[in-house]
Formats: sequence, structure tokens, C-alpha cells
Amino acid sequence: MLAASRRLQSKAALPRSRKGCSVTQDINVLALVKGEERYIFLFDDQRRSEALRTLGRFASNPELSFSWYDAAVLSQRIRQTVPEGKAEETSTRTPVQPRTQPRFTLPLPADHPAIEHGSEDEIA
Repeated sequence: MLAASRRLQSKAALPRSRKGCSVTQDINVLALVKGEERYIFLFDDQRRSEALRTLGRFASNPELSFSWYDAAVLSQRIRQTVPEGKAEETSTRTPVQPRTQPRFTLPLPADHPAIEHGSEDEIA
């Protein structure tokens, strides 16, 4: 199994009314070669979640040789292709602190006299 991932930069030409202008868009390329079959996924950063869903659809299709293992490996690759701005954003976040107090206050057996005496019928 060979998986390759890279980012291509394409220039999409605008209509003739804006001659001389071009838009630069990053396209992510993810490829898997399984025997004679080739799976090639193209997606931009805004459609990463759609690409992940597509991997799941391919893996659930019994007519394809694309397995859940393939989907897991390629989805890991997709998650590793974090846009440059997002990479800086995640590295500057403060770490989550562990909770020092419980979220809920649950009654203890000593809080209810019926439990102490073993009479569960009186609880209701």
C-alpha cells in the first residue's frame, strides 16, 4: 500500500472581465495505490470534513477494495494537513486544567437514613 499526500497550488483564471488577475488556491492531494486500483482524493482546507466522510463511504462500499484500515490511515493523513494559520492557533492555546471539584453532587448513603438501615422501600 502506498499513500502519498501533498499540497498543490493551483491558479484558477478569473473571467475575461478581470484579465491579468488570478486566484491562488491550495489543493490537498491524497493518493492510495492498491494493486491495480488508484484512489486519488483532492480537497481544499475548507472541505477536509467532507473528504473524511468520503473515506468512510468508500470503506463501507463492499464493491470497492478500499477498507476501513485504508480509511483510518488516510484520515490520519488528512488530519495531519493542518493549514498554516490553524497550526499557529492551536500551539498558542492554553492547556486544559484538570477539574478540582466534581461536576455533580451525588448523595452518599449516609445522606439518606433509609439506606443506612437497609430499608430500600422507604426511599421512594
